[in-house]
Amino acid sequence: MKILKFILIFIIACLLSLAIGISIGVLFTDTTFPEFFTKLSNIKVGEILIAIGCGTLYVIGSAILLIIAHEAGHLVFGLMTGYKFVSFRILNFTFIKINGKIKVKRYSITGTGGQCLLSPPDLSLKEIPVFWYNAGGIIVNLIILVALLPLMWIVKNPLASECLFVAIAVDAIMLLLNGIPIKVGGLNNDGYNIIQLRKNLKAKRGMVMQLRANALIQEGVRPKDMPSEWFSIPENINYKNALETAIPLMSASRLVDMERWNEAEREFETLYNHKEEMIQVYANEITCELAFIYLVKGKLEEARKLLDKPIMKYVEMYSKMMSGKGRLLFAIALYMDNDREKADKIYREILDIRSEYLLQGEVESDLAIMKSLLKSVDDH
Repeated sequence: MKILKFILIFIIACLLSLAIGISIGVLFTDTTFPEFFTKLSNIKVGEILIAIGCGTLYVIGSAILLIIAHEAGHLVFGLMTGYKFVSFRILNFTFIKINGKIKVKRYSITGTGGQCLLSPPDLSLKEIPVFWYNAGGIIVNLIILVALLPLMWIVKNPLASECLFVAIAVDAIMLLLNGIPIKVGGLNNDGYNIIQLRKNLKAKRGMVMQLRANALIQEGVRPKDMPSEWFSIPENINYKNALETAIPLMSASRLVDMERWNEAEREFETLYNHKEEMIQVYANEITCELAFIYLVKGKLEEARKLLDKPIMKYVEMYSKMMSGKGRLLFAIALYMDNDREKADKIYREILDIRSEYLLQGEVESDLAIMKSLLKSVDDH
C-alpha cells in the first residue's frame, strides 16, 4: 500500500511538473499552445523524461522547504506572543526539547506534513492569544508568495524560471489549503482553527489544554499527575469539532492511566457512540482504548468486535512510535491469547526502548499499567 501511495504521488508530481513546464512556455514567452505542442512533439522521449524528472524533484524539494517555512511561521509568531517551544516536526522527523536540550525523534501523524507544538502562556483562558500562533504559517506563505512573484519577470534563465514557477505554484497551493477555512483529511486547517477559536470558548479550551498536556507528557509527566481541573468535561460537546472533543478524550485517557476501569469504560463508550461524527484518528484511538478496557475487564467478545482488520492495521502501523499501541498488543496477548510469555516480551521490548518514544509521559504510564496487569495476573 505504501508503494502504491508513493507511485500515485510520483505520478501527480510528474503531471504537475509537466503542466508547470507548459505554463511557463506559454505564459512567459511568445509561444502559443499549438506552437508549444508542435515543438514538444519534436523533442526526444529521453529529454522529456529528464525534464519531467527534474520538475518532479523541484516540486518535492519546494514542498519540503515550504513546509519548513510554514511551520517556522507558527514557531516565530507563537514565540512572539508568549508561547514556549515544545516540538517542531517536518514529515516524521521531530525536534523536541527535553531537559533544556534539543533531540531528534521519529514521529508522524497521518494527514500532516509538519507540526509546530508550543506551550501557551500562563494566562487566563480568555487572555491567551491564539490568532498569531495559528496564522503564523499562513502569513509566512503569503510573504514568500509576494516576494517570489515579481521575480518571474526578472529572472531570464529557463531553469531558474522553472524552479521559481514551481515554488510559487506549491506555495500558492499551501496558502489556499491552509488559509481557506476547511477540513483537510478531517482535520481543521489553520484558517478553520482561527475562526473556531475566535468564537468558541470550548474549542479554545480544548486547544490550550491539549498543548499544555502535550508539553508535560513530552517531559515525562503522566496524565494522572496533571491538574484535575484540566480534564473537567463541558456540557454539550460538539463531537464534529476536534478541539472540543479533545477534552473528554483527555479525561477518559487519564482514567485509564489511573486504572479506574469502570469510569474509563463509561467515558470511552460515550465517545465511541459518537465516533461517526469525529475525525478518523480520534475514532481509531477511542476504539483502541475501549478494546483495551474490555480486555482488562474480561469482556473478550466485545473486544473482538472492535479489533477488526482496519483497527489492527492501524495498531500495527503505529506500534513502533506510540507505546499505547504496544500496550493494546500486550493486552491481546495476555487476555485474548492467554500468552503471558508473549505479553511479558512486549512489555520488555517497550521497556528497553522507552527513551526512544516521543511522548515520555505516555510510555511511563503504559509501562506502569502493563506491570500492574502482569502482577494482577500472577497474583491470581
